[in-house]
Amino acid sequence: MSVAGEGKRKPTRARRSPAAATKAINLALQGGGAHGAFCWGVLDRLLEDERISFDGISATSAGSMNAAALAFGLIEDGRDGAKRALAAFWKRVGEVGAASPLQPTLWDRMQHDHSLLHSPMFLAFDLMSRVMSPYELNPLNINPLRRVLEETIDFEAIRRHCPVKLYLSATNVRTGKIRLFGKEEISVDAVLASACLPFLFHTEPVAE
Repeated sequence: MSVAGEGKRKPTRARRSPAAATKAINLALQGGGAHGAFCWGVLDRLLEDERISFDGISATSAGSMNAAALAFGLIEDGRDGAKRALAAFWKRVGEVGAASPLQPTLWDRMQHDHSLLHSPMFLAFDLMSRVMSPYELNPLNINPLRRVLEETIDFEAIRRHCPVKLYLSATNVRTGKIRLFGKEEISVDAVLASACLPFLFHTEPVAE
């Protein structure tokens, strides 16, 4: 049996090592509650692709929470640890949210409307947030998100052993300028400052 081109071997590609095949990327994680939940799914998929590694992460608001959970998980157990840490964080967010009095009414559920525009509790809360400052509306500065972050993320581990370049951003209310937190400064206060909604939460005091 003859083969066309017999005797002329095609050049073979040199097999690339796993390290050479890995592409390092930088991530910019945006804010927004729903965007943050969507970003969790994107990160989960990226973590499944071993051709990709993370070099640096810049994040704000909900993105800062994802970034902190991702970094902590990478410290704990690499890619699998990061997937578990992200899932644990968002599971706790869902559990705390389910216990909130701000829930859609039966009519909202029937209409598949997630805006809460027919919820008496939400409308009353929205009105109060417009006429009262957070210091009047929530004098004890109760923020369920703080507890969720403290329960699911070890910030001391991030400060000591963060495997990626990590930068979180917040707004300095005195100057209106961006305040960047490097990995040595990452704390629950820094994440809450990044995610602070001015009409709902107290400003977070952090070192200049």
